[in-house]
Amino acid sequence: QVQLVESGGGSVQPGGSLRLSCVASGFTFGSADMTWHRQAPGKEREWVAGITAFGGDRKYTDSVKGRFTISRDDAKNTLYLQMNSLKPDDTGVYYCRIGGSGYWGQGTQVTVSS
Repeated sequence: QVQLVESGGGSVQPGGSLRLSCVASGFTFGSADMTWHRQAPGKEREWVAGITAFGGDRKYTDSVKGRFTISRDDAKNTLYLQMNSLKPDDTGVYYCRIGGSGYWGQGTQVTVSS
């Protein structure tokens, strides 16, 4: 049974940092492309970042380039999203996903506010 469990969300002031984690199970994590997405209140869910299997390639949506870093630890079956210089527009529920699949985590809330 595929499971993706996010954690690490919270409330921070603008300019702060958070690191999200997504612990995966039920599939061969190391062989899977993985992505992070987010959904702001009243908006559609959007892709934020992606990392290929074995971490060879990483991509980001323009609004987070230079601030967010996606990474993975295949030994721990864990996907990460390091978020620095957070802005109020980064507020939303963050989800991890097996790239291109219908498998999503339950999400973790990130709130950036002064």
